Amino acid sequence: MENVNRTLLSQYATSPTITALIDYLNQCIDPKADLDAFFDTIWNVESANSHGLEIWGKIVNVSRMVQAALPPAQFGFAEAFDAANPTTGVQPFNYGVFNDGSPALIRNVALDPETYRTLIMTKAMANITDCSCASLNKLLGYLFAGRGRCYVLDTGSMTMQYVFEFELSILEVAFLTQSGVLPRPTGVLCTIIQASDDVFGFANTANDFQPFNQGVFSSGVLNAN
Repeated sequence: MENVNRTLLSQYATSPTITALIDYLNQCIDPKADLDAFFDTIWNVESANSHGLEIWGKIVNVSRMVQAALPPAQFGFAEAFDAANPTTGVQPFNYGVFNDGSPALIRNVALDPETYRTLIMTKAMANITDCSCASLNKLLGYLFAGRGRCYVLDTGSMTMQYVFEFELSILEVAFLTQSGVLPRPTGVLCTIIQASDDVFGFANTANDFQPFNQGVFSSGVLNAN
């Protein structure tokens, strides 16, 4: 309570015992600290902890769990270590296994807090979007900030494409195709395209194609629904 002394009846306002009791009680039940903690850990998406993100995920309807075919960590040498992916690249002794050629098993994977936070904000935008190309391009720009060019194409005849001019990770493909974070107008066929430079083509000034025996024809399509 704030300014609690103003609420006392005049006959009790000068009683040291009553005012002390009320003051102590006010300090014990003061909810300000709890309200601040609730705002920081639950209500504010930008600072919410893992539990707070789970709550927001249910509000905007996006799950933290995705199914992905992630290969196990494999034993390897230092020159092949990828600092950007320290837990999925080659691992030292006692941390990785030899590759026996077996295909990766599909398993449930929980997104890390920062990825899930970005996904929640993107899904919130998707929930209120008008599905215009301009709005969807802004959504992609937020979700993949700093990654490279990605955009939406209206390909006519009730079809559209999400095009990514960079390589998507296994987890990114998983949440793009499973979470519903990429909206599409009702009745429109949506296709995800991953453009690649390592495809067969003819020489040009951009040097973005490969010669014979070096590149393959691009299929491009990751998922259609």
